[in-house]
Amino acid sequence: MKSIEQQITKEIQRTGEETIFFTEDFMQHGTPDAVRIALFRLVNKNIITRLARGVYAKPGYSRLLNKETVPGVEAIVKAIAQRDRAKIIPTGVYALNALGLSTQVPMNFVFLTDGTPRKLKIGKATITFKRTVPKNLSYKNELCMLVVQALKEIGNGKVTEQEKEKVIKLLKQVDYKELKHDIALAPQWIAEIMAKAIP
Repeated sequence: MKSIEQQITKEIQRTGEETIFFTEDFMQHGTPDAVRIALFRLVNKNIITRLARGVYAKPGYSRLLNKETVPGVEAIVKAIAQRDRAKIIPTGVYALNALGLSTQVPMNFVFLTDGTPRKLKIGKATITFKRTVPKNLSYKNELCMLVVQALKEIGNGKVTEQEKEKVIKLLKQVDYKELKHDIALAPQWIAEIMAKAIP
């Protein structure tokens, strides 16, 4: 009979680099305490990396940087959303950065969700999940969601002509029906900017 640690190791070895795991992924191998101890040992053996409480990853390796790599914030957030079957929307500086409206690299990431509100510390970064109303999660198009959150971050009356042009250019790629649907959900001043992308 293999030990819990050996069973978990074998399962991890079958996955690719930078695969994200949660403690509950291994509960079939033993009690919660036994699984946590096994994961703690695997972290010490450098088989996995602890990203946050209950969140782990199989390290990757960058030949260019000659060092181990771990998944980025986006991959971690997507994995949490899939696990919780929750919808998640980026906000603030992260939304601006994702659209190319800012070169500032955020250290505090805030996401709106219909899942459990929580805060994670990953390295120097903080990820916060804030519970929000269903309307904010009803957008059909991901780009439209990002645009609304990015423009909210800039603020009404503070969006430059250059920023408007960039947003309109991006929105012109969105399916007409989805764009029309999402404009109806946006605050009035943002809807007016988005409407300029309608052909």
